[in-house]
Amino acid sequence: MPELQLSFHTTFAFKKDDVLKILKVAADENGLKDTTQNLIEKTGLGNKKVGPIKTWAIRSGLVDRSTGKLTPQGSIVLAHDPYLESPVTDWLMHFYLSFGDKGLMSPPADPSDWGGWTWFVYTFLPNHQTFTRQELESYAGSVFDKATKNLSKDLNILLRAYTEPHALSGFGFLRSPEKDKFVLEVAKPANDYLYAYFLAELWQRDFSDTNSVQTREIFEQNLGLIPVLGINSDKLQVMLDKVEVLALIEQNRTVQPAETIRRWIDPLELLEKAYASQEL
Repeated sequence: MPELQLSFHTTFAFKKDDVLKILKVAADENGLKDTTQNLIEKTGLGNKKVGPIKTWAIRSGLVDRSTGKLTPQGSIVLAHDPYLESPVTDWLMHFYLSFGDKGLMSPPADPSDWGGWTWFVYTFLPNHQTFTRQELESYAGSVFDKATKNLSKDLNILLRAYTEPHALSGFGFLRSPEKDKFVLEVAKPANDYLYAYFLAELWQRDFSDTNSVQTREIFEQNLGLIPVLGINSDKLQVMLDKVEVLALIEQNRTVQPAETIRRWIDPLELLEKAYASQEL
């Protein structure tokens, strides 16, 4: 059975203020490649806390695990959203957190192979848009290694990441209308350039430098856009239409099978524009 792979937090929940402290150090010349004691002094985080928060920053796509420095995405985030307050940033971190610690590697056939977060976003939520804490724990317990310790506490950390104000509740992906009950309800959809960025990143992952693909391939991507955006197929088509208006893709639907042609050059430019459009 697969492993839950959520124990990295060691009880330290996701807090953007803490992640920001890590990002500021990662932006320095030496990044996070320093002694633990120096990182403690630079970040103000405790000995037991600095490691888990560093991992949160890495899993959020903002820090490169191998270099200890900001990823290109992290640099853009810090430049445009220095206090991590924008829904664009919330969406971006959610996008990368959904892949566990694997990032944009070629995805597995079964999302649970990448752990509890990936399973939650890509398997559980599409089938349980309203659920209780007990239901989540019951389903997770049937999927992941029976030897998994602290399953309830680990899943609680995941839920808190989406529902607490100091975490990712700002973009409203998941809400808790009452104690121990949760609803998948995207309150603040991503803006059109951010949609394009996600499309471009997953295109690069699965289709490499191919200029055109059958549109159905986008709809059927493994660990694709529909679950991570919390939408259905109809809304994905609306999203593609909006991206086409920006002249970032072209959709050929006159001849079947329908085809989507990419027109963007650099995905990072799309992320820059996602922030710029948010600031207008």
